[in-house]
Formats: sequence, structure tokens, C-alpha cells
Amino acid sequence: MKKSLFVLVAILLTAPILTGGVHAQWRIGAAGGATYNWHSVDMQYQVDNRIAGAWGWSAALFTQYNFKDWIGLRAEVEAMERNHRFYRTGTYAGTNYTYHNTYIQLPVMAQFSFGGKVVRGFVNTGVYAGYWAASQQKGSFYVPMGGRTFDVDEPYIFQSDKDQRGDFGLAGGLGLECRVAEHWAIHVEGRCYYSFISTVKQYMRVKDYRYNTTLGIQAGFCYIF
Repeated sequence: MKKSLFVLVAILLTAPILTGGVHAQWRIGAAGGATYNWHSVDMQYQVDNRIAGAWGWSAALFTQYNFKDWIGLRAEVEAMERNHRFYRTGTYAGTNYTYHNTYIQLPVMAQFSFGGKVVRGFVNTGVYAGYWAASQQKGSFYVPMGGRTFDVDEPYIFQSDKDQRGDFGLAGGLGLECRVAEHWAIHVEGRCYYSFISTVKQYMRVKDYRYNTTLGIQAGFCYIF
């Protein structure tokens, strides 16, 4: 499934170049914005551990082919932070840091649009495949013995037996597009990504499933051939 998504994205990204942009239905563009991500976690025995949501960023290149004026197929290549915050209570209160998790993702979505020629609303719905490319820990770590707090700002070292770096899930959004010139349009969109795959492999007897859910708000522009 993931290989098929990569192939489809490659075709959609290169098709406007290969066809010389002769079809008015093609468009290419870029978008970026802010994200808010959180984990769906069953903490179970982890009494003093807490996980909360955190803000990040996103940036994407996209292409789209409209079969009709109301329906099209959209593919993107994007980098996105799907961050989360870890902190502790009780004896270790004072430990508080954020994981800045960078993902490379390939959403493929159907777009349904409605409205006039200048201003149109749209709905995107589809799936995405992703890869957890990097992570940085930033914050503070508290040591009860001596009551000392240490600053943390270092790369997270992935563990092959614990960390699940591949990802797959649902992607969708709701937005508004404005045609500002014959070949140019701008848009704003609210987006949601819902992961089907836990970021933690089940390497312990106690199950520790953790699923990302990411909300985003982005703005972008496109060139319409």
C-alpha cells in the first residue's frame, strides 16, 4: 500500500512537467502552517508519567488534477512536526520536555469543491503514508537526589526494538480557495491526520500503544495550468 502511494505521488508530481502543462485541470503549489499533535495513550502502570499535546509546523509541495470542476485528485510531499510533551509528577516533578518529531508524509486525497469561479470551498479526504525521520528532546530533567534540574536539548536516539518509525492513516481537511488571477489561486485549510499505527512497538509484556492525532491550519498558493 505504501509503495503504491509513493508511485502515485511521483506520477502526480511529474505529470504537469511531462505533459507540458497542456491540460487546464493541472495545478501545482505549496503550503505551510502550524500543527497541534497529541498521543492517544493508555498510561496503565505509569503513575507519575504524563503526556500532553504540543505545537509544531508543516510545509508541503502538492499537485492536483481536476477531473471535473467539482472533483480532483491531490497528492503532496510534506514535512511535518508531530510533537508531544512529556512531564512527570510526584517525586520527579520538574521533569518537563518536548519531543520535536519530524515526519515525512505522502498524503493522497480526493478533493470535492463547491462555490463560484472566484471563491470556492473544498473538502479533502484520503490516506497518508509517513516516516518518523528525526526527533529532538528539549526541556528539563529533574533529579531528586540533590534537587538538581538539568537542561535537555539533544537528538533522540531511535531504538529499533521499541520505536515504530513507519506510519499510515487517514487524512482530511476543509478549506477555502480564492482565485486571484487567471493562473493563480490562494487557499487556507484546516487539516487532520489520524494514525492507525502505534509509535511504540509492543516490546514489553504490558502493552503501550501510542497513536498520533494531528490537527493543522495551513495557507498556500498554486499555479493553475
